Amino acid sequence: MIRYAVRALALALFLYVFSSPASAAEVVAQAPPAAVKIPFGDWIVALGELLSTVLLPALIAFIMGAISKLFPFARLFISTQLVERLVRNVADYALNAVEEAAKDKVLSVPVGSVVIAKAVQRAVDEAPGWLLNAAGGPAGIAEKVFRLLKLEPEATAANTLAPALGAVLPATKA
Repeated sequence: MIRYAVRALALALFLYVFSSPASAAEVVAQAPPAAVKIPFGDWIVALGELLSTVLLPALIAFIMGAISKLFPFARLFISTQLVERLVRNVADYALNAVEEAAKDKVLSVPVGSVVIAKAVQRAVDEAPGWLLNAAGGPAGIAEKVFRLLKLEPEATAANTLAPALGAVLPATKA
């Protein structure tokens, strides 16, 4: 790069000397001043441009490599957060949709089963397929909603969760 700059400077000097109408005696008579000023600012700018053209792509490649190494972990974290938000949203929807249910109210077994079924049906109807798969399908959503709800102490997976899944799963396969 410097070699080209020196060649260009020599060519410019050559063209200046031999293309001017001044004679050789006039060129010699115009002696350069004793101190030669070197424009360091221009050199620094040129060096900065050179370094930016070389280092900037290398820095971007390094950052992209680091992101690609961390991406599976980031995707897992993001999908987990989205699944939790989906479960909260469908549970809130189901609590509002079922007449005998309320958010802070302890739910009986039959009401809890209806709330779970409504929540799972809402998730199946509205959630994107990849998010539903990340949550474990309708059964995974039902289990998460079951754990989220405030149910009576008698409520178990067998008497609350199973009837809800039985009500929803045949409807989703049809």
